[in-house]
Amino acid sequence: MWLTKLKIAIVEKNTDVLDGLLNETPKFSDAKEIQEAMYLLREASELLYSLKDETAVSMKQLKKNLSFLKSTQVQPSAKLDIRL
Repeated sequence: MWLTKLKIAIVEKNTDVLDGLLNETPKFSDAKEIQEAMYLLREASELLYSLKDETAVSMKQLKKNLSFLKSTQVQPSAKLDIRL
């Protein structure tokens, strides 16, 4: 059951479910289950690193966009202008 949930979480890229499953890792009864769990955990790790990289790229792009928007704004005058 745990392995099936792990497979589904990897396919859905659901990091919340992955986190929950990693916190409740069961005891495995045979070598085949252990080997499958190791493979799936490796896949989950790769997924998390790729999502982390995507997030970093998105944040850098947002920072560049904000910097550009700030540079195009009209700078307010430092002196008091009361003309109408």
